[in-house]
Amino acid sequence: MSDVLNSEERKELPDSMYGLPERREYPMPDAAHVRAAEAYFRYCPEDLKPKLAKAILRFATEYGVDVQSPTVLSYAEQ
Repeated sequence: MSDVLNSEERKELPDSMYGLPERREYPMPDAAHVRAAEAYFRYCPEDLKPKLAKAILRFATEYGVDVQSPTVLSYAEQ
């Protein structure tokens, strides 16, 4: 899978592969997308940041990604 998903690839992903499954935003099917979710974290609505941060850490563990953002790490603790 490349680091860019086209609309057909996004449709095929199950909700469980998204950081915000109810909105089908922040897909994380691989390590590159976990890093992208971390990079785009600042654009997430404030009230959803704790949920997204926890999802990023969960997927990061699964794919062996080292999350470095202090912002993501602090929201994950909430």
